[in-house]
Amino acid sequence: MIEFHLNSRSGLSPYQQLVQQVRHALRLGLLHEGDRLPTVKDVAKQMAVNPNTVLKAYRELEHDGLVAARPGVGTFVTRTLADGTLAAHGPLRKDLQRWLTKARLAGLDDESIEALFMSTFRNAAGEDVA
Repeated sequence: MIEFHLNSRSGLSPYQQLVQQVRHALRLGLLHEGDRLPTVKDVAKQMAVNPNTVLKAYRELEHDGLVAARPGVGTFVTRTLADGTLAAHGPLRKDLQRWLTKARLAGLDDESIEALFMSTFRNAAGEDVA
């Protein structure tokens, strides 16, 4: 089952963070079709957010066709976002972990690592870098 976390520095609202985390879990094969999401009440309590925040996230996921609510039973994954590249994730994850270790040994903090990664990612994608 997915465990949610909020990052106050992410620039995303809490409901957007929940949606993003479910989408990432679906893309990485951590959630599968038929898996049950935590209840709205449990997520709201764990995250210290209004239950309407969680409902909004679950409704957006439902609108996108990723989950379906079954009244009185729960909210279930209806499709995944994982694709044929899932097998490549393991070796890439190891490479990324090695890179993160090097970045930390070089003295970069989490915010600096994220900034470096995102600017490099955008540059590689051909976007303007801030």
